[in-house]
Amino acid sequence: MPNDHKPPRPDQPTLFEMAGDAGPTPRPAEPPTPGRPRLRTANRQQIVFRTAALDDLIAPDHPARIVWEFVGGLDLRALYDSIKSVAGNAGRPAIDPKILMALWTYATIDGVGSARQLDRLCRDHDAYRWLLGDVAINYHTLADFRTDHVELLDRLLTESVAALLAEGSVDLQRVAQDGMRVRASAGAASFRRRPTSEEALAEAEAQVEALRAELEQDPAAGDRRRQAARHRAARERAERIRGALDRLPELEARKKPEDREKARCSTTDAGATVMKMGDGGFRPAYNFEFATATVSQMIVGVEVVTVGSDVGQMVPMVEQIDERYDQRPKEMLVDGDFAQHDQIDAVSGEGVGCTVYAPVPAPKDKTVDRYAPKPGDSPAVAAWRQRMGGEEAKAIYKERAATAECVNAQARDRGLIQLRVRGRLKAKAIALWYALAHNLMRAVSLRAAAKVRAAAVAGA
Repeated sequence: MPNDHKPPRPDQPTLFEMAGDAGPTPRPAEPPTPGRPRLRTANRQQIVFRTAALDDLIAPDHPARIVWEFVGGLDLRALYDSIKSVAGNAGRPAIDPKILMALWTYATIDGVGSARQLDRLCRDHDAYRWLLGDVAINYHTLADFRTDHVELLDRLLTESVAALLAEGSVDLQRVAQDGMRVRASAGAASFRRRPTSEEALAEAEAQVEALRAELEQDPAAGDRRRQAARHRAARERAERIRGALDRLPELEARKKPEDREKARCSTTDAGATVMKMGDGGFRPAYNFEFATATVSQMIVGVEVVTVGSDVGQMVPMVEQIDERYDQRPKEMLVDGDFAQHDQIDAVSGEGVGCTVYAPVPAPKDKTVDRYAPKPGDSPAVAAWRQRMGGEEAKAIYKERAATAECVNAQARDRGLIQLRVRGRLKAKAIALWYALAHNLMRAVSLRAAAKVRAAAVAGA
């Protein structure tokens, strides 16, 4: 039998050392290079075991704990009363509304505006995991909760500010108001004129009927869930188009008679209006109106309107503040878009007594004194002109930019740039979340400053 054994190659490893084999010649150690950094590199193959309670994931002074304490003091009975899963009856336990409230409050402070992103953070981020407390959740639940409770959020804003008014941390002596355009969840291509919208509605209704008939013909089909989802999507699309047609008369009324046929409305978000944005471009947006107390920088009034101008928005805001807190601001600081003569008359008249600080428009004739009363001025408008010519009024008016525009800038920093929801009511829910989150952080700062002052007085 032939011998098929072949000797191993010099570079081939063997199971046992062979006689006379000294092995590969070791490489000489490289001399240390002067100045070469010594590093601790990552070793991801090391097995480690860590045991920690959820409460140990975040520091004792972490902002998430502040949010949890704040939410614990809110009146959420309306949410608990609406839960249908009760002791003694069948049903899956509901998620504690306090958890959902805390998650969205902290997410708003953290600049998180997407339910899907928040869902991921609840699995991966320690602060959100601590707030969630090992409760299972999904982004559908998060998204629905964020926009389903506008009345509750509005009431919570009133109650939280009223509590600070009662303790003296906030006052309504001087309030600044400003509007902020926020990009809507609608594309430019979704804006259609009346004939095109009517055709789209007819097609959508026909699709709804076809899908409904398909469901009725084969109710036990294996893909019934998919068919039901398609039917629901078609029905929602038809409802959005009807909303666009319902709003078209309002948009047509804003145009000249010869241009009314050119009025267009979005078939995906009827409330969205093409507005001039801060960068000079025109895009679908909503106008967020915030009223802020100048001394405390607390938001005391919130509204969302579907017009790109601030014209006519001062009187509704003063009335809103009066309705919320049973008191009116003594002074209103607004920019020139708010300062229509009828608005000044309404808030400065008898029974309201609010002093308006707003810039007086420069006249076309440069020789005319802008601060001198004009023959057709009412007493309130004449007083406004004369007041704004004084140095005291000009100094007071400077607080508007330091207050209202500062609040808007902070909202932008927290992600209030483009909405992920559709409809004015849902947009208002987003505005209220931002107001509550802003006020919470301002309250923390105000109370911390009050403690420092108290300690300084006690030390003196």
